[in-house]
Amino acid sequence: MKTKTVYVCSECDWQSPKWMGRCPQCGSWNTFTEETFAKKVSSPTSASAVRKESAVQFSEMENSDCERTSTRIGELDRVLGGGLVTGSVVLLAGEPGIGKSTLLMQLCGKMGDDLRLLYVSGEESKGQLKIRADRLGVSPSELFVLTETAVETVISEYEKCRPDVVIIDSIQTMNSERSGSTAGSIAQVRECSALIMSRAKADGVSVILVGHVNKEGGIAGPKVLEHMVDAVLCFEGERTQSHRIIRAVKNRYGSTNEIGVFEMTDKGLIEVANPSEMLLSGRPDGVSGSCAVCVLEGTRPIVAEIQALVAPSAYPSPKRTADGLDYNRMCLLLAVLEKRLGIRLSTCDVYLNVVGGLRIDEPAVDAAVAMAIMSSVKDIPVPRDLIVMGEIGLSGEFRAVSSAQQRASEAYRLGFTRIAVPKRGKGSEIKLDGAEIIPMNSIYNELLLLTEGK
Repeated sequence: MKTKTVYVCSECDWQSPKWMGRCPQCGSWNTFTEETFAKKVSSPTSASAVRKESAVQFSEMENSDCERTSTRIGELDRVLGGGLVTGSVVLLAGEPGIGKSTLLMQLCGKMGDDLRLLYVSGEESKGQLKIRADRLGVSPSELFVLTETAVETVISEYEKCRPDVVIIDSIQTMNSERSGSTAGSIAQVRECSALIMSRAKADGVSVILVGHVNKEGGIAGPKVLEHMVDAVLCFEGERTQSHRIIRAVKNRYGSTNEIGVFEMTDKGLIEVANPSEMLLSGRPDGVSGSCAVCVLEGTRPIVAEIQALVAPSAYPSPKRTADGLDYNRMCLLLAVLEKRLGIRLSTCDVYLNVVGGLRIDEPAVDAAVAMAIMSSVKDIPVPRDLIVMGEIGLSGEFRAVSSAQQRASEAYRLGFTRIAVPKRGKGSEIKLDGAEIIPMNSIYNELLLLTEGK
């Protein structure tokens, strides 16, 4: 067995025989780390002994239904697409202290009475896990706990327990004898993930891997880790706030548009079945710069609050800040308002915020952002019973939004009796008894709604 030392880019896995400041493949700076590989010398006999797969005609292939197991946590099942798929590998990543281990311990409490689980912890002792379980009121009868970092030992204990679900907390702490590098390195993460994933696929066992994040917010380790697993879930939230959001970045067995909402309490994570009421609970009354909008997260309509603050700038270059919204989209809307309505914004600082830490990416929020900005500029509060939704084009026109009826129904259920929607598309076809549907053609209609109350 020979050893080989190379430098590997942590962003794209590109390898170089010497250290380089900038990766020639992805263009990232200072991402090369030194790795030592153990290279086996293969013989002609061993190469010929490799089992070969034969090609199968597509018309002869059979459909294989995905067998799912419910986690007994409705919000997590929603994000996964209905539950854990047998033989799948799920990567759960998030900031330190966000609640990943708490969620998994609660999952063990829900599933541990009917299924056999193996919880492998490379970061905490058995005593620490027991304290957390007692605090959460969890005492599963079929849960086995292993505090180990050697992946070969983990596989050996797995063969003894034969669990239905395996939890690895975390994959960055695992190490394998096949790689001579340290735990958490690119080579170790890749090697340990491959070993665990091969056993999961062969035995039909569901595996949940906990992943760390780097200082930029991305998942630590090689990018190939995200390609190898079947689903990537991101656990988001602010430490100063009680709610947490799980978002699917990748899911081979379901949609990536669904989100799960939780609230962190002293008894653990509690599911939030109606996030809209939580996001609107502290909405101020009679204050300018606030507007409500209904967005779609997968199949779930959520009413959120957009806040804007426009103030004169004391510097030549005004400051622009967007929290929860795309910064470039904000700059586009500011340019449209200044060009089409003549609102002077080039000398003002503009701050945008989505209340509750929600991240909104769809263009249907454009109308609410523009309304909040105009409200702050003119210091006129938006009527409390008014909700605005729609996409804004460069000419100031409103474009149609999808599922307009579903959005309007959710808004009306929460007490919004005046619903402003684009006239184009199916906005004019919305039917709601007791609600006033206001069709809009351009941002001039928003200005009339704000200044004249029409």
